[in-house]
Amino acid sequence: MTDDKKKQILSRVDHTLLKPFATWEQIQTLCKEAVKYKTATVCIPASYVKRVSETFRKELRVCTVIGFPLGYDTTEAKVFEAQNAVRNGAAEIDMVINIGDVKNGDFDSVEKELTALRSATESGILKVIIETCYLDRDEKIKLSQLVTKAGADFIKTSTGFGTGGAVLEDIALLRANIGKNVRIKAAGGMRTAEDHEMFFDAGADRLGSSSAIKALHEA
Repeated sequence: MTDDKKKQILSRVDHTLLKPFATWEQIQTLCKEAVKYKTATVCIPASYVKRVSETFRKELRVCTVIGFPLGYDTTEAKVFEAQNAVRNGAAEIDMVINIGDVKNGDFDSVEKELTALRSATESGILKVIIETCYLDRDEKIKLSQLVTKAGADFIKTSTGFGTGGAVLEDIALLRANIGKNVRIKAAGGMRTAEDHEMFFDAGADRLGSSSAIKALHEA
């Protein structure tokens, strides 16, 4: 892999640390790596957003997660989380859908929640995590349509905390069913440089990864 290709991939990576036991020292290391390698964002727990925003200011973009990782918080709770994260300096929000609503076929509730989160994030970037490992093909197609209708910026495959992560086949399926203004974020299960390159080449616009810098550096 050429150095230019590595830079291309890293520029589309959300450099991620979402472990519940992540320390401030580890978060700072993550942010310094993101600045050095010019990743798209750092994706961190909401509790660190304000501190990172104040410490690193305009050196990097901050992304955080909402309703994470299970998605079954109430819409009102997710809206509050999102608004609070934006006030604290988050430029990008990755929210988890209510998977129970999807399994119950209650797509009206899913749509209302997506619309509420779009409003709550104002002009920031909204990514909708649909957790593909729990969905069938028809559900993935329906959610692609709803994410488009709500005006979200990205549809995201996975939290990385489910029973499976991103798979290449889903990138093609989502691409065929989202609107032209919606992009795709693949996350979960990418470990090697080849993994990251495959999803990049398959059409993912953004990669959520905790291992991209290490993997690409070793490559």
